Amino acid sequence: MSDFSGMEDLLQDFLQEAHDLLSDVDNKLVDLEKTPDDKGLLNDIFRGFHTVKGGAGFLNATELVTLCHLTENLFDRLRNAELELTAELMDVIMDATKGVREMFGELGQGVQPQPADARVIAALQGALNGELPTASVAPPAVEPPAVQMSPSSSVPEGEPDWASLQEAITGEPVKAAQGELITRAEAEPAKPSAAAAPVVAAGKDAAPSPFGRRASDRPASTASNSRRAEERGRENTIRVDTSRLDQVLNLSGEIGLTKNRLTSLRADILAGKSDSETLHALDQAVSQLDLLVSDLQNSVMKTRMQPIGRLFQKYPRIARDLARQLGKDVELVLAGEETEVDKTMIEDLADPLIHLIRNAVDHGVEMPDERAAAGKPAKSLVRLEARQEGDHIVLIIADDGKGMSAERIRAKAVDKGLISEEEANTLDERQSLNLIFLPGFSTKTQISDVSGRGVGMDVVKTNIQKLNGSVEIRSEPGKGSVFLISLPLTLAILPVLLVLLGDQPFALPLSLVREILPIDQQRVQEVGGKETLVVRGEVLPVISLAKLLGWPADRSPEYGVFMQTAERSFILGVDSFAGRDDAVIKSLEDFRPKGVAGVTTLSNGQIVLILDMKELLADFSQHGDAGMAIRNFEFS
Repeated sequence: MSDFSGMEDLLQDFLQEAHDLLSDVDNKLVDLEKTPDDKGLLNDIFRGFHTVKGGAGFLNATELVTLCHLTENLFDRLRNAELELTAELMDVIMDATKGVREMFGELGQGVQPQPADARVIAALQGALNGELPTASVAPPAVEPPAVQMSPSSSVPEGEPDWASLQEAITGEPVKAAQGELITRAEAEPAKPSAAAAPVVAAGKDAAPSPFGRRASDRPASTASNSRRAEERGRENTIRVDTSRLDQVLNLSGEIGLTKNRLTSLRADILAGKSDSETLHALDQAVSQLDLLVSDLQNSVMKTRMQPIGRLFQKYPRIARDLARQLGKDVELVLAGEETEVDKTMIEDLADPLIHLIRNAVDHGVEMPDERAAAGKPAKSLVRLEARQEGDHIVLIIADDGKGMSAERIRAKAVDKGLISEEEANTLDERQSLNLIFLPGFSTKTQISDVSGRGVGMDVVKTNIQKLNGSVEIRSEPGKGSVFLISLPLTLAILPVLLVLLGDQPFALPLSLVREILPIDQQRVQEVGGKETLVVRGEVLPVISLAKLLGWPADRSPEYGVFMQTAERSFILGVDSFAGRDDAVIKSLEDFRPKGVAGVTTLSNGQIVLILDMKELLADFSQHGDAGMAIRNFEFS
């Protein structure tokens, strides 16, 4: 039985707000390290620990109270100038916040936290007694037992082959000590469990929570939703600004009034009243309803949008800890934190962004002595920025480090057998940089991610593609690298191109479509027994949608859709088109056929499958007769 029987609502309130509060404390600690005499930061951090301690006391979490109390006392002495903040003391504080976060994880499982690491407690007590620490007190990271060693390598299977990647990108062999630090870098802070899912904040009158809020500030999730969240390990609730809910309510009221007007007009028409005035009133009511429904859709979509700053806030601590482990001086600069992103993307973006930031700190920026020799400032800058451009969100991860050599990346890909020498000679700089996303370029094998570790760049790209996004690399040797991620504003509405096989429509994500062209069978050539088409000097494989779906191909496709995924370009052969639409995606949770991302309903009521092109192509490459053709041109 849970240690918090009857207090589940209060516990969820505590965990949600405490996680946000601790993330804010982490960022303030990073800032405090740069300005140790900032009284405002010292006071804010002191209040943060005091608030968490108060909530923990309300829940009788004694060990968490003890840890917070010691840390709070330490900051009380710092803000009163009784102690000096040194790098070693900051390490102790960071270890304490890590311990607090681990206790949050235990609370999320419904059990009281175990005592904090004795070394952390001893270091805090020693610092309070004037004994300055000399080094970080946290034990070294332990390799997870599930990761096995490859017989031919000292790198665990599933771990990024950091040494090979860095050598390929920069042409410089990685030092053994540095390589060990990289593979053992501290994982990201533990994520809250499903039991700690965030909640909708609304309302003002109810019983107080551990943080002074009232327990009914959020509607309770249904039991089925809670079970579903636990099964998926994902958050199924969301905080919504009450002003947005008010707007939805107001629009719902307006739609109700318009519906009543339409009902009245319908009765008049059925009674035989069809004069021009009645028809004009009907036209006005329908137009009004159309406008209101459109506004309601937009308002509902806004309730799903969350500031991306909630995702960004944990990264300065991660960058700081890794940089300190590696002996580098790195500052992570955040921009565009107010940019809003569909809530469903937040969790899926976490791991790719962590990997790219860690990659920038690990491999992108140089050691201080290398930067000095190159005439650069000792401090490296890594920039994480978000901004909205039209109907897309653009994320930028940039560093001012050593950059990447397209020539060396090509050579490494050839050396590892990922592409042939002939293919390498046809690649331009952009295509060469994209080779780092190939499976096998930076990892030994792919296994499940363990606390943000063991993720290859190919998995980063795959995760971005799952969000219907794309990633682009720009780099200049000696000056740095930039990763540009483009994402749709929302995953709930997907612009699609409707194509036909006979009379059956299918939906293709419009983000993958480059152009539409007729297929002249006289221009179709065979290369290695596979059909290809030359488009502006580029040889592209032609793949029939009927063959992709396993349908009988009784005739040659009349039209081609020039499609470009992250890995390949090709022509998709179809019979005809039914136009473009903004599809409201409905997921198939209980039964999802392979290669189907979801379904949507057209204006005539017809249900249409939305195709998952990446999954279809992957399966076709393994079992279809065009697999080799795709492979040969996948870098086009």
